[in-house]
Amino acid sequence: MSKQYLAQHTIDDAHTTDIFALAATPTQTITGSGSPDLKIHSTTSTDFTQDQVLKNAHPLGCHHIAISRNHLTLVSVGFGGEAKIWKFSDGIWKPTGEIPAAKKAGELWAVALDSEGRFLVGTTYDGRNNVWELTREITNEKTGEEKVVANKFAEYETRGGFGLAVDVSPDNSLTATSHPTGNIYIFSSSTTRLTHSLPTQASPVRTLKFSPGSTLLAAAGDSSLISLYDAKSGETVALLRGHEAWITSLDWSYTGEYLVSGSLDGKIKIWSVETRQCVCTMTDGEGRGLWAVKWLPKGETSGERGKAERFVTAGNGGAVGVYREASGAS
Repeated sequence: MSKQYLAQHTIDDAHTTDIFALAATPTQTITGSGSPDLKIHSTTSTDFTQDQVLKNAHPLGCHHIAISRNHLTLVSVGFGGEAKIWKFSDGIWKPTGEIPAAKKAGELWAVALDSEGRFLVGTTYDGRNNVWELTREITNEKTGEEKVVANKFAEYETRGGFGLAVDVSPDNSLTATSHPTGNIYIFSSSTTRLTHSLPTQASPVRTLKFSPGSTLLAAAGDSSLISLYDAKSGETVALLRGHEAWITSLDWSYTGEYLVSGSLDGKIKIWSVETRQCVCTMTDGEGRGLWAVKWLPKGETSGERGKAERFVTAGNGGAVGVYREASGAS
């Protein structure tokens, strides 16, 4: 079986520098780059217009963005070490707080939110993984204005050095982190105890992602291989081969049937989880290395769920690419 995807649109000038961070909602993309502003583009308009610019969000640029699965809470981390919390309200993203521990580069790197945006997990340069509870506080009773306060809740100790990537399972039961040594650790979110230290590829693992059903964990990095693990047992269930450079980003489709991968080789690959095969390979229009790939989430209505699959890419050159499934693919 093969699948076909068509380039639907390219935002050539989304940023003036390389894009390192990407998040998506059913109606928008949010991108961060080596420049200070976060950019937000519509995915419902035919020309993917710019909806909003978060001016000077990170003076030295942004390297990671995390978004909750309900698409209402966003956390962005800058190269200066600062981390900011944003809430979606009245159709726009508004700044609502900061992570107090983020004072300098490396003290907070990769970040992940739980499904409701109540807890944030962040990796560090020294192997610690901090967990904060994000709580709302009303600052103006008349207007209902509020801020989000981050309180340290727990800490996972990996002893694995710099935390390159982190993800929280959709059911919020597990947290996974990866490191330059190739080590991957899975923790119980309820007990904060280590449940599995996974077999590694002996090279840096730069991206990992739990499947929608929280049953599988996909991980990849400098080895150019994608490893699939059983999240409950920790066993390796598949190795996916095909990229020719670092794999920098992974994401699961809405149903969990497919996995998309992006690499510095400029290739985008779609993998069938059932057959463990690559069913589509595409090249970024200019052959640019990719730092981020994301499936566009589908809305809650049956009509929205039935729409063609789409995914978004971003990376070197500051462009954002949008791709859609071609009808009649087999």
